Amino acid sequence: MLLRIAFATIALCVVGFSHAASPATDAHATAPRDSDRHAAVQPDNDRHAADRVNRQAMAAQVRFEFRHAWQGYRRYAWGHDDLAPLSRKPHDWYAQPLLMTPVDALDTLLLMGLNDEADAARELIAAKLDFDQDIYVKNFEITIRLLGGLLSGYQLSGDERLLHKAEDLGTRLLPVFDSPTGLPYVEINLRTGKTRGLETNPAETGTLLLEFGTLAKLTHREEFYDKAKRALVETWKRRSSLGLVGSSINVETGKWLDTESHISGGIDSYYEYLWKCWRLFGDRDCLNMWQPSIAAANKYLADDVHGALWYGYADMTSGARTHSYYGALDAFFPALLALSGDVPRAQRLQESSLRMWRAHGIEPEQIDYRGGKIIYPGYALRPEIVESTYYLAHFTHDAKYLAMGRTLFRDFVKHCRTDAGYAALADVVTKKRKDGMESFVLAETFKYFYLLFAPDTALDFDAVTFNTEAHPLRATWRTKSIE
Repeated sequence: MLLRIAFATIALCVVGFSHAASPATDAHATAPRDSDRHAAVQPDNDRHAADRVNRQAMAAQVRFEFRHAWQGYRRYAWGHDDLAPLSRKPHDWYAQPLLMTPVDALDTLLLMGLNDEADAARELIAAKLDFDQDIYVKNFEITIRLLGGLLSGYQLSGDERLLHKAEDLGTRLLPVFDSPTGLPYVEINLRTGKTRGLETNPAETGTLLLEFGTLAKLTHREEFYDKAKRALVETWKRRSSLGLVGSSINVETGKWLDTESHISGGIDSYYEYLWKCWRLFGDRDCLNMWQPSIAAANKYLADDVHGALWYGYADMTSGARTHSYYGALDAFFPALLALSGDVPRAQRLQESSLRMWRAHGIEPEQIDYRGGKIIYPGYALRPEIVESTYYLAHFTHDAKYLAMGRTLFRDFVKHCRTDAGYAALADVVTKKRKDGMESFVLAETFKYFYLLFAPDTALDFDAVTFNTEAHPLRATWRTKSIE
């Protein structure tokens, strides 16, 4: 059901929104204590607010809260995929756990200098992570979370056991590319190599080359690179005459099943990897695919509404606007725009993302920015708006992004902290909580918050390329990086 946002004017063009009177309570959740929140949530609405951001103190607060979430996982879900923070029970994706949280969070532990916790995670992974399982898994999720996490963990720690497990996983995933088109099937059985799932999307077909390509470079097995690159190229080749891709495609026929185009979930990281594969590997084919693709997105998907920049939905063949939707997943786009050199556009779009966040003190999954409606009211603890804040702080050196990040973090803690970790929200208006804390919260959301405030020496931004799960990958096989 659509929920109305209290708009003062059309399309989120002002910040004056009504907030829910009080968060809903949950039988398993305790309201965050004032001492745990560190400070009351106050809007950074005066011009000097940014000057008062204490980066060292904020980084320490983020690290403290990350440890709170990690310790909840350790206590209630150790050895499982993730924690249900309200019921305080473990949750697994499949019949056998694949240690999603330890693998996904390992590089965050290392970057934060939590060495004891990182060592415990590495030993658990080395002893218990076994991919010889008779289970079907989603190729996309396993690639970005586990393959990406193992590779970044290896590069940061030097632990060869992680690289061996990455190679084993990559080898087991390879049959997913054996379709008539070269587009990967959706699921694969890790033991038998059997595949299934014919309906996929550009994100799932085009968000594999950073991980498989890095694995290829580190193991000297070019088949990993070649198969993942072909999947990306085959996706791009099926773009429309306008340069847009659709929302879903048949793996075996290569025919589009849904021709609606956008930058949101299902397409989002396809754009991301076109640029980032050029950045990490220096593959000029990726650059040549990126340039017309971003031009098409900026022409047909960008939407200027009363001076505010949004990106909506359009038909890939005609370019006609189909929906004025934007949401938490779309909020990654300012980061990509900034990374690829279009900082002014990135800054404008980030302001729209912030308006969406401020409407209820936290962002919903999706809104209709023209109609003034929440389409999906949940908040999954997503990282994208934080990611973009971090990128813009890096490229502009403007302290306002530190203030922005402080606002986001305080709201995040205020509304989502529980005694056992962090809980998603079922509804951003009522603040009713949901019993979920996916691994990406520790892999991405906390990592981007930390890097925003931490000293630049915590991670050399220019020396790494983040995969779509925030795993930093380094071109150790090259002597000169692409700027």
